[in-house]
Amino acid sequence: MSKTFRSGFVSLVGRPNAGKSTLLNALVGQKVAIVADKPQTTRTSIQGVLTLPGEAQVIFVDTPGIHRADTPLNKRMMDTVHAALEERDLLLFLADAARPFQEEDRRAVKTVSRTNTPVVLVLNKVDLLREKAMLLPLIEQYKAAYDFAEYVPVSASKRVGLEELRRVILERLPEGPAYFPEDHVTDQPERFLAAELIREKVLLATRQEVPHSVGVAVDQWNETPRITRIYATIRVERPGQKAIVIGSQGIMLKKIGTLARQEMERLFGVKIYLNLHVRVQPGWRDKPAFLNALDWRTMTGDDEN
Repeated sequence: MSKTFRSGFVSLVGRPNAGKSTLLNALVGQKVAIVADKPQTTRTSIQGVLTLPGEAQVIFVDTPGIHRADTPLNKRMMDTVHAALEERDLLLFLADAARPFQEEDRRAVKTVSRTNTPVVLVLNKVDLLREKAMLLPLIEQYKAAYDFAEYVPVSASKRVGLEELRRVILERLPEGPAYFPEDHVTDQPERFLAAELIREKVLLATRQEVPHSVGVAVDQWNETPRITRIYATIRVERPGQKAIVIGSQGIMLKKIGTLARQEMERLFGVKIYLNLHVRVQPGWRDKPAFLNALDWRTMTGDDEN
């Protein structure tokens, strides 16, 4: 008797900095989403596919953190979150186990409570707890806010608890076909991944008030059998931010470029030539045309001045 094959779509939701992208990368087994200790690092939904041959295929959808939508960019991000709650087989609500339960957590839980989809509470970053007993009162607080289907403690960064989480996910997936070939890992084109990797390195390297004001667009992508040449522009909103990204005598920009190029070469498996420029573009987060150019689902190539 052949084993039942299961498949389905699982959205990762939660507040900013809960570790959704780190968990996505850990579950899929390779990097498909950028990671930084900054709120709202993820700006659009990122898909990662885990295929267990002969057993199951899980299509994970990473989403921006649940937050107040006070700009056109933030509104787009929250629209992405709401879309990720629809027509899913399971939701994973990620919570930072090392952070006390707050009113923002209650509001985030309320967002997912409106769906009829089963929701598993994933308590991430348990490696940061001084005592594991601290989990119990936190679980009770979340349980009082919503009746989650299950409660699973993990550490995505340390790869702790992932087997148990996979078991919980697979048990709740319906029988179904594989939607993608076995070697399919993400739906994002390399051009978008390259822009995201550059933005990740900016977030990790600058450490100043730059992150929300950074957008990266790939202007040219030229492939040859021996090398891929990528020309990209880093957009910031103020001259002071441009100075931070470039650094004294261009040292910071060179560091960002080197880190991004090295990771692209590992990820894409080809030699990369990376050319970066920094441009001041005030209010880019409020311009729909430029936001379309940054999101691979609506990439138009428009460069609104």
